[in-house]
Amino acid sequence: MTTKTFFTFVLISISFYTLSVQAAEKPTKPFVIVLDAGHGGKDPGNRGNGFYEKDIVLDVTLQVGKILEAHKDIKVVYTRKTDVFIDLYRRGPIANEVDADIFVSIHCDSHNSQAHGVGTFVMGIDKSNKNFETAKKENEVIFLEDNYQEKYAGFDPNSPESFIGFSLMQEEYLDQSIMLAGLIQNDIVNNLKRKDRSVRSAPFWVLHSSYMPSVLVELGFLTNNSEGPYVNSKKGRSELAREIANGILSYKNLIALAPETTKVPVITEKEVTKVIETTKEDIYKDVTFKVQLAASNKKMDPKPYNFKGLNEVNRHKEDGLFKYYYGETSDYNKIQVMKTYVQQKGYPTAYIVAFKKGKKVNLPEVLKSKAN
Repeated sequence: MTTKTFFTFVLISISFYTLSVQAAEKPTKPFVIVLDAGHGGKDPGNRGNGFYEKDIVLDVTLQVGKILEAHKDIKVVYTRKTDVFIDLYRRGPIANEVDADIFVSIHCDSHNSQAHGVGTFVMGIDKSNKNFETAKKENEVIFLEDNYQEKYAGFDPNSPESFIGFSLMQEEYLDQSIMLAGLIQNDIVNNLKRKDRSVRSAPFWVLHSSYMPSVLVELGFLTNNSEGPYVNSKKGRSELAREIANGILSYKNLIALAPETTKVPVITEKEVTKVIETTKEDIYKDVTFKVQLAASNKKMDPKPYNFKGLNEVNRHKEDGLFKYYYGETSDYNKIQVMKTYVQQKGYPTAYIVAFKKGKKVNLPEVLKSKAN
């Protein structure tokens, strides 16, 4: 070996060692998921058909965790892994303490009728109080806690007025929460052929104090004479756990496209298309969704060089302004992916709009119509 070759070898070895040390010093942060099995211990949850909600949701939660833990870049944290009582006010903060990326709480529903179906919830105030009863049942566990009057500062789960201002902490993460909820909901409904009670908002205490995208999944109604036994069965629990895990993994893959505050956008439209093609469908009949990029008095040619390299931008004149849109689909999940993409490309304030027969319509009303 010549002297020159030897020194080259040494330099390469030193460089490799330095990079290895740097990599060891700065390990990649795992994707942290907090799974919350509702109820537990002295709180059995609902007892529809004689089943124990606390046992069912713990089993499903642990199965979801096992699936996710098979992925080396995922860390799973549980609010409980055994039949113990955890104060409601402690569950969300557990996720905050571990700097979680998402928080998923798992429950079973009940009703005094033969209502059935799967529902997924995000934190929010439903002005019609349509979903209040579901949240009320889950929040009433507060009364089982010691000194609950002090812990909850006079909060009354039975009073809609107590929820004023309740959702402020979760507003920042609402879009991501809806996306996560939609992916879980669609996987369960489409793959297991369960009745779709849609993604809805309701004032759940367990969601309100977490500082990340958070959802609550109602697996089905234990009080229903056919759905209750399915949810309680070994087969039902396994299938529901699998689809919840699949929804979470889909969300993780999609959110990887979102921009970091210091990261230069590098995702291509080809890569976005690939993700869109593998995303579960959430079709709204006769509705077209688009992502609004900008509104201006100036008429610009909707070419890529005017819109940070984006293809398929179209222009409409509305109310005296030129409005510029990206994408066009009846699938709400796909338009969510498109919105994430354009935000990464440099349009952080881009948002989704809906059209029916060429006329813009109110997006919340469109989403609400499907839930009814």
